Amino acid sequence: MAQQPMAEVFGFPAENMSERAQRHRKNRLCPFNNKVPNCTKDKANDPLGVCSVFDSTDEPVITCPIRFRQDWLIAEDAASFFFSSGEAWTSLTEIRLNDSDGLSAGNIDLVLVSYDERGRIMNFGSLEIQAVYISGNIRDHFSTYMDAPSAYLAGDRSRRMPPRPDYLSSSRKRLLPQLLYKGSILKHWGKRQAVALHRKFFETLPRFDEVDKATADMAWLIYDLERVESEYQLRLVKTVYTQFEPALARIATPRIGQLDHFVSHLQRKLDEKLENGSNTPDAPTLSDGELS
Repeated sequence: MAQQPMAEVFGFPAENMSERAQRHRKNRLCPFNNKVPNCTKDKANDPLGVCSVFDSTDEPVITCPIRFRQDWLIAEDAASFFFSSGEAWTSLTEIRLNDSDGLSAGNIDLVLVSYDERGRIMNFGSLEIQAVYISGNIRDHFSTYMDAPSAYLAGDRSRRMPPRPDYLSSSRKRLLPQLLYKGSILKHWGKRQAVALHRKFFETLPRFDEVDKATADMAWLIYDLERVESEYQLRLVKTVYTQFEPALARIATPRIGQLDHFVSHLQRKLDEKLENGSNTPDAPTLSDGELS
């Protein structure tokens, strides 16, 4: 029987049938400090309450950014990078960031601000939270589970292709654009930045040149989910300190493949086309008269 793909549903392991877990499922509650008591992932009126999924090694990987807010560890860990010991600070969520033309560069997930005894802002830093995209139809599994959890867990899923974390899309389509637009503005302002990621996701990124905390302008907060009895707990695994621009360049630069491999691929495609009896291009070429 194939492993069912959902590690956590509405904050609890899918197989957790405790009274507390069933209450969260029944009322679609989020236990991880969402802006409202309920889960709002995907659709507010029909939320996709999957917080994390299993990867190919059956380890849980966080797929909802709100999942990182457990006990507000991420805010505490980011504050230790942004501010000196003893500074008063708080966090502000979903802060819009504009460019010089007044156009939105996006919302910052969490802005941490330090302030004096009169409540005036002294400093701030940004914290981006990057969960992992899912490849495949997780809602189908989720809906079947919600209809009858025990029956779903006992059912045969051998013919189903389980949804899996999509690390490549998570970095290229989400993380990189966020760093490029919002991060570049913050870098220009001389403000420190932090990014919260799951360990398995971070391990798919290129290796960064690490620097000391004192000279870093960026901190990568790497978290894991640790099974503690019948629940998962968020744990900081390590913090990697880097400079913003070298780290951005590492993510933006692809690993260059071999030219001869690409030419061989082109040759195979051309051979297939010619073998099928077609020697005309898919698009018309320009004639000499059209070029003059």
